[in-house]
Amino acid sequence: MKKIFIIFITVLLMLWPVAAFAHGVDINYQTKTAVEIVAKFDTGQPVSGAQVIVYAPDNPTEPWVTGKADENGRYIFTPDPSKPGTWDVQVRLAGHGGVVHVPVGGDNTAASGSTGYGTIQIVVMSACVIWGFIGTALYFGRRKS
Repeated sequence: MKKIFIIFITVLLMLWPVAAFAHGVDINYQTKTAVEIVAKFDTGQPVSGAQVIVYAPDNPTEPWVTGKADENGRYIFTPDPSKPGTWDVQVRLAGHGGVVHVPVGGDNTAASGSTGYGTIQIVVMSACVIWGFIGTALYFGRRKS
């Protein structure tokens, strides 16, 4: 009788799920859309260690999150999907910086943009500078009466 009991216990232990003795791990996931910001100077050098301030569309006066760009001028944040709209991201370092407007939600999941100047802006700025030089030359070249 004792042998049968030992065999029964041994078979029962062999059938016991091994996973019950292992350390369990609970893994959950959520699919989120992250926004990556890469800030560079006009020379192409990364804006390393720049201060990054992110403003949510529902409160553009108070930072939603702040952080620091890495050595490559890169910063990644995950916007709250319940706040669709235009998120403002400000990057600043030693008086240099800018703001980029990032549309979030709707069809803008793969959108990209930059704060660089467009061709028309460069032409208008160049014309203004040339006009300023001409105006200054005319002012100092006028006849004194």
